[in-house]
Amino acid sequence: MNKLSFEYLEHVTGGLDRDAVLDELMREYGRDVWNYALFLTRSRELADDIAQDTFVKVYERLYTYRGESSVKTWLLAITRNAARDALRSSWLRRVILRPHRAASENDAHPSAEREAMEREMNRDIWSIVLELPAKLREVLLLHAHHQLQMKEIAALLNISEGTVKSRLFRARALASRKMDKRSRADDAVVTGEEEWT
Repeated sequence: MNKLSFEYLEHVTGGLDRDAVLDELMREYGRDVWNYALFLTRSRELADDIAQDTFVKVYERLYTYRGESSVKTWLLAITRNAARDALRSSWLRRVILRPHRAASENDAHPSAEREAMEREMNRDIWSIVLELPAKLREVLLLHAHHQLQMKEIAALLNISEGTVKSRLFRARALASRKMDKRSRADDAVVTGEEEWT
């Protein structure tokens, strides 16, 4: 089922096989929901719980979907609320969440060396994104990874489009500076190693 086929949810108020629809939504958007939860919490275990909680809520609220946003935006909004609830819990406030590097996808590459180099680069990029302040990280993730439009991000985060643009600009600039700094540090290490040989 392609993403456009979920648009029928906008026009149906009942009579759907909720189990079948939930299965399709989980197949189509499960990875997006989990990745978003990971970015918000920086914890794989918490992301697992939030993704599960999100789809339980989707199952319960399936007939309340009004089509005011895309299905993906609706799912990410539920994910964001579930993550907020989890982060507010008194148990979690006592625990310090450690940053976790997001795993890169295993794409087919011509050589093992190239695959390893690309995997390392992806880890570096994800770790830089995870180091950004939460507000900047979230906007960058929604725009670059989930490919939401400025208007959708603004609605999801309940902020103005101007604020979205400003945060996106600052996120890109800060990530770029961090990448440059790491690159210079890596170059210095290589130069230092060459002097010792």
